[in-house]
Amino acid sequence: MFAALGVQLAFLQVVAGDRYREDAQDNRIREVVTPAARGLILDDLGRPLAQNRSRFVISVNRTDLERQPDRGEAVLERLGRLLGLPATELRQQISPCGPGVTEPCWNGSPYQPVPVAEGVDAQTALQIMERREDYPAVTAELVAARDYPAPEGARAVHLLGYLQPADEEEMAAQEARGLRDPGLQRADLVGRAGLEKQYDDLLRGTPGVTRLAVDHAGRVTGTVEQVAPVPGNHLVTSIDAKVQAVAEQELHAAIERARGQIDDNTGRRYEADAGAVVVMDVRTGRIVAMASYPSYDPQVWVDGITPTEYQRLVDEESGGPLLSRAFQGGGAPPGSTFKPISAAAAAAAGFSLTSTYPCPGSLTIGGRRFRNFESQDYGDITMARALEVSCDTVFYDIAQRMWLRDGGNQPVERPSDPMQRMARSFGLGQPTGVDLPGESPGRIADRDYKRRHWERTKDETCRRADSGYPELAPSEPARARFLEQLAKENCADGFRWRVGDAVNFSIGQGDTLVTPLQLARAYAAIANGGTLWRPQVAKAVLGPDGHPVKTFEPEATGQLPVSRSTLDYLRDALVGVTTHGSAARAFAGWPHDEYPVASKTGTAEVYGNQTTSWFATFAPADQPQYAVVMMVSQGGTGSGTAAPSVRKIYEALFGIGREPVLPGGELPTGLPQIRPDSTVGQP
Repeated sequence: MFAALGVQLAFLQVVAGDRYREDAQDNRIREVVTPAARGLILDDLGRPLAQNRSRFVISVNRTDLERQPDRGEAVLERLGRLLGLPATELRQQISPCGPGVTEPCWNGSPYQPVPVAEGVDAQTALQIMERREDYPAVTAELVAARDYPAPEGARAVHLLGYLQPADEEEMAAQEARGLRDPGLQRADLVGRAGLEKQYDDLLRGTPGVTRLAVDHAGRVTGTVEQVAPVPGNHLVTSIDAKVQAVAEQELHAAIERARGQIDDNTGRRYEADAGAVVVMDVRTGRIVAMASYPSYDPQVWVDGITPTEYQRLVDEESGGPLLSRAFQGGGAPPGSTFKPISAAAAAAAGFSLTSTYPCPGSLTIGGRRFRNFESQDYGDITMARALEVSCDTVFYDIAQRMWLRDGGNQPVERPSDPMQRMARSFGLGQPTGVDLPGESPGRIADRDYKRRHWERTKDETCRRADSGYPELAPSEPARARFLEQLAKENCADGFRWRVGDAVNFSIGQGDTLVTPLQLARAYAAIANGGTLWRPQVAKAVLGPDGHPVKTFEPEATGQLPVSRSTLDYLRDALVGVTTHGSAARAFAGWPHDEYPVASKTGTAEVYGNQTTSWFATFAPADQPQYAVVMMVSQGGTGSGTAAPSVRKIYEALFGIGREPVLPGGELPTGLPQIRPDSTVGQP
């Protein structure tokens, strides 16, 4: 037994002695982490979209407080009276979180000062700083807090995102990756949406670490090492604050314009419950402006959001202001803005662009009557004129003929489906790859989608085929009979791709969903000769000292399978929409010779809702620079609601009747300059 003990003692002292000495040393060291100043988010000229501002924060050092004879009770009482808070609440705030401890509690290091009041006034902070003897263990310091100054009135809330404290999942993910201090701390603020989330690692910087020596009772005996924090990098975006402000103003103006109009189908005013606008550089894919409605004040995040405020931001009854309708939320049927894609598909499938096509007021297809908008009859017209006046029946007929080529109700083994294939080549039905989190892929309603949808819904459909719609029969008997008959048809063979599906698809109706960002990218490709660019918001990363760290170059992700002659034809036809087509009234008096605008109106029908207003454009049509797309949900016609606001955006871009919002009417090519005093200069 003594021999065994001797061997073990020798092992502990000689063989493993160094390791145990290191462990003992580590047990006497505690780390206090100092957050780094977060980097700025700048527009293309260096105007801060997100910055840091100084504010007073009152903190309590729990270790020093415990050294007081009464464990700091008197200090907390005095501090509570000064801040207007109960001492018990202050005690609760500085208590370490753990089993049996209710919130609020401190989730950080027990050796780190705990913030108990943020954004206090200067007079309160000065009282604490000048009366140290009354407030031992209490500090009042100026610290950096996130601020969203809205330069030029541009709030850009859905682009910027917001910050929230790190949660348990993020901490666990960090530990799983084997990351060690100074990494993400429980009290750190991290990006939760938008650019703040997408580029969080670049913006957050590296926290500082102070290593404190403690005795066996946990009392601090000295400082072993102190490493200063390294500020985060600055993110330069392609957003122009002035253009962004105009886009936000004109989107709101379109919403108000729609709400002042009467829906002819219901006799009620349009609800105009949501909308979005995108301004894109067609030559690079860079986003110049992007706005969504409903919106909110980004300052709601600065001093901590309440549960009630957060619920309002995500509540569907309030419109879900946290969601960007520009690239999230599923999208909406594109309506007639889809017709240039259908025309490109027709040309690729052998339909002549120089021939004429009949445009009657309605067509009977598959036993149903499909009408033109307002049932107008234009006689025999060219494909260009069909785009100008937005003739539906021309596209109905072409879609029916394509459907018959593929076998109709008895489809061939591999249907060609030219319009669906062309839609995918324009980037629809898939994410654009924009550098913003949470992008919706939209949806292409094709044969595969219809079968999947039927399989998901057939049980309910067949139940309705048997029971009908008794809840609607007393008030809406015609609708109840229609829905019952539709349920019977879909129960039997709702998986089939019928001719009605094909003709609806050709004019952007049905279950196809497109986001404004996807449509802007598609129209930019028509404008620039066929290149699909990956939409990009970030332009460059600058270090804390202003030196470039990284630049984001434009990235082409595809080429349209459309001939140059077809693209030229589409561009000319879309100019005709603005000069003497469905958008001519909205652009009356426009200087078409100097700044020709290519456009397409869209009025998309959505079952159970009012029509969605779309207006998709690019300009100048002869030397394209910008694509501008606006959508207003339940907003009426594209020409009456969205088009006038898009015109105002172009007036601001080109300086028509006013000063241009861009210096010289052009986007800057250089990068902002970060000066030694941390101020920002233009490129």
